[in-house]
Amino acid sequence: MKSFTVCGVHRTIMPKLLEWCDEASVARWTQDSPQEPTWEEVHQRMQRDGRASKVNHPSEAHRRFDLPTLQVRRSRELRFK
Repeated sequence: MKSFTVCGVHRTIMPKLLEWCDEASVARWTQDSPQEPTWEEVHQRMQRDGRASKVNHPSEAHRRFDLPTLQVRRSRELRFK
């Protein structure tokens, strides 16, 4: 993961997110299983272990670290409640 974050497009784009985003968060994550976690697990883990990333124009939700609950539709499209 470290090699991904310091090279290529990721390295070029990430500094621009300070201006582009009003909400962002990260978490360190170790997954014991190769199976992808559910969105519910991701949401719980982000609330428990995540932290807000720096953004230049934070929303009120970002300041409170208020992560909206995700809703996954049958089409596997994500919606925020």
